[in-house]
This record gives sequence, structure tokens and C-alpha cells, in this order.
Amino acid sequence: MKKQYETVFILTPVLLQEQVDEAVAKYRKFLADNGAVIVQENNWGLRKLAYPIQKKNTGFYFLFEFQADPSLVAKMEIEYKRDERVMRFLTIALDKHAVAYNERKRKNATVKKQEEAAN
Repeated sequence: MKKQYETVFILTPVLLQEQVDEAVAKYRKFLADNGAVIVQENNWGLRKLAYPIQKKNTGFYFLFEFQADPSLVAKMEIEYKRDERVMRFLTIALDKHAVAYNERKRKNATVKKQEEAAN
């Protein structure tokens, strides 16, 4: 049975934009190749960290919301650990309330974009 997850990972800030895009594409392909359905992805960009990690104060944040079998999460986290570009990651399982909240948030964002386009 598939569950819904969110995973956020932080890439080291010393990467070029092409390297960031390549890393994101790698994880997007990893999810697709393992039968996950990506519900949403967000590039949060370069942000200040709450505390230094590996003597760095910023990092590129990226979020995937996806549906997958629970066994995939462990495989994905192994991939994160093997990738020297990833400084930190966090994957959480979403309950039905979080899924509903995210759907409402996406719907409201779509409505706002349509209103802005109409003006």
C-alpha cells in the first residue's frame, strides 16, 4: 500500500546551478524508477541555515511530496547518505490531515495564480 511522504534535502552551497539541477534530477529519476508518484516538488532555493553544517551557513533546499511504498524511503535515505552534495535530509510520512492541508494549499496557490493572470 502506498503512503504519502515529504522529503526535504539540503545541498551544499558551493555547487553551480547545473550541479544543483543535476542532483534534483537524480532524485526525481530515483523516485520515478522505483514506482513513486511525485505529487509536488518545490525548489526553495538558497537559504540561510539555522546552524552551520560542515562549516557552511547556507544551502540549497528542495522538497518532494510523493506517494510510494514504505520500503522506498530507506533506499532513498541511503542514496542521500552516499551523495556528498547532500548536507542534510528529512523524510516524513504524511497523515490524512497533512495530505488534505497540502492539497488545500496547492489549490489556493493555483487560484491566486489564475487571479494574477486575469489582472
